[in-house]
Amino acid sequence: MELKKINELTWEIPKTGNMKVPAIIYASEKLIEKIKQDLTLKQAENVAALKGIQRASYTMPDAHQGYGFPIGGVAAFDMDEGIISPGGVGYDINCGVRLLSTDWSEKDIAAKRKELLNEIFKEVPAGVGKAGITKLSKDILIEILKKGAKWALENGYGTKEDLERTEENGIMKDAEPGTVSQRALERGMPQLGTLGSGNHFLEIQKVDQIYDIETAKDFGITEKGQIAVMIHCGSRGLGHQVASDYIKEMEEKHGIKDLPDRELVNAPINSETGQRYYKAMCCAINYAFANRQMIEHWTRDVFSKVMGSSDGMKQVYDVCHNLAKFERHNVDGKQKLVCVHRKGATRSFGPGREEIPDVYRSIGQPVIIPGSMGTASYLLVGTKKAEEISWGSTAHGAGRVASRSEGLRTLRGEQVAHDLERKGIEVKATSWKGIAEEAPQMYKDIDEVVRVSHALGIGNMVVRLVPLAVMKG
Repeated sequence: MELKKINELTWEIPKTGNMKVPAIIYASEKLIEKIKQDLTLKQAENVAALKGIQRASYTMPDAHQGYGFPIGGVAAFDMDEGIISPGGVGYDINCGVRLLSTDWSEKDIAAKRKELLNEIFKEVPAGVGKAGITKLSKDILIEILKKGAKWALENGYGTKEDLERTEENGIMKDAEPGTVSQRALERGMPQLGTLGSGNHFLEIQKVDQIYDIETAKDFGITEKGQIAVMIHCGSRGLGHQVASDYIKEMEEKHGIKDLPDRELVNAPINSETGQRYYKAMCCAINYAFANRQMIEHWTRDVFSKVMGSSDGMKQVYDVCHNLAKFERHNVDGKQKLVCVHRKGATRSFGPGREEIPDVYRSIGQPVIIPGSMGTASYLLVGTKKAEEISWGSTAHGAGRVASRSEGLRTLRGEQVAHDLERKGIEVKATSWKGIAEEAPQMYKDIDEVVRVSHALGIGNMVVRLVPLAVMKG
């Protein structure tokens, strides 16, 4: 495979063989060396060979190997000739991040930080398969799949402003619960309002640096030391089951004969299977929106109990990482509707897009980039440049450099927690195993990932946040 360096931060795998477009990789020298260590580049090349792909197969600075598509992969497909692929969305449909600003300072919560973490750990269920606080009937779950975060609002779990500051206003209107299997419903019923395991977390953070004072103020961040809360989770077992069901169905109905990798199994967007997957995926997206909304509500309850009030806890934004959406973009000089797959990538629209809430439309959308336990997270602002060169997308996090099994083999969770405590970070998790698997050294340097995003202009730095207390599933 030829990998051409186009400039300091852009690399290209030229179109050869079955590739329909080139593959473009956004990375520094430091990050490209990490990316070369697994199958990310081969996967980006494979995506470039899929039917109906437009312009290029893009790879973001935090990319690593995924199921079929690389995590950190972005691809857009023609609505008539293109495909939709569960591997291009990921198993954890609408894994995403929500950020709340507060009026408290680090000093205000210093004496109650441990109590806040312990109470959040009690109120927000965490681990795999742990039953949620809300016991859902099938009828209520179906309503949630249709309404997303709007269901939570109607049932007292949030505010109108929360929904206004959520991607898609917290609801994908094309959701059709009839396309979701009974098994997926069964997996979803006990898990609403749960954090999940793996890299999911809930962090109490403080503002460490402000790079763009005016934009930060528009996002509700006004000073260093200000406390924020970040929630990172997705659609739990329901989303995973939707992906599994349609991977199987697409393989049976459409086959894998002409694919460079069977994990790229797909269906034409306009086929019966393609449309059913899209509508089921929308249901899982809605479930994840409601999930984060419930967790946010219970987090506010904890702050109200411990700090005496939750006044001032305002949602900055909620962004998705794993999904496919129909969006209008400039293709060969004309506005065109395409199916954009973002897998481990964040939408990063600049000023003026109608999809951005009124409150942010003149400045661009907030882009939230979560770090790994013990490292920084970032708040960026979306750009017009991203719309030009990455289908309005940027990175979604630090990106792994080592597997979870490598973490378990080389680290002890107790030691990782001790090291973090020495850095002033409280950690509480359901298992030491989970802490070892998700240790900061298992991830790329997020400061470098965000530096590359900013230098490319696909997501510009506004605020840097660092963790004070971390809850892991």
